[in-house]
Amino acid sequence: MNPSIRLRGATYADLPAILAIHNDAIANTLAIWTSTPASLESRAALMESRHLAGYPFLAAIRQDELVGYASFGAFRTGDGYSQTVEHSIYVRGDARGQGIGAMLLNALIEEAKSRDIHVMIGGIEAGNSASLALHARLGFVEAGRLPQTGRKFGRWLDLVLMQKIL
Repeated sequence: MNPSIRLRGATYADLPAILAIHNDAIANTLAIWTSTPASLESRAALMESRHLAGYPFLAAIRQDELVGYASFGAFRTGDGYSQTVEHSIYVRGDARGQGIGAMLLNALIEEAKSRDIHVMIGGIEAGNSASLALHARLGFVEAGRLPQTGRKFGRWLDLVLMQKIL
């Protein structure tokens, strides 16, 4: 746990920082499989939809700066999936490797448990060993591997689905 980081619910005032982290992940990582930058309106719509559905949208704050954010939402539509969620966690480039992702994921797990969620899923690019290791450390297990499911930066990408039964 990083004592210099505090977690709180993200607000609309956080959206510019959330957008910057999101678009950096689009431009420079394999975490988001698109090459089109997101708009402020799309991030606001996502936050609004998560809030309306009763899902959390968390912010990690260090010295009054947002350095990461996380949320979860429905895994799939349909009543049969109502107790399964998929999470998203993003940490600013200069703040990675400092335990912020683990703090956010632990907080999401606790939020899910408090909402009677039964399964949490993370979709991770197969080459992201740090994220795979983090999920394993927190009790997630590999539930599926989808070879060459996506394409970015001129190469095929494999998707690993990890799940934790809560």
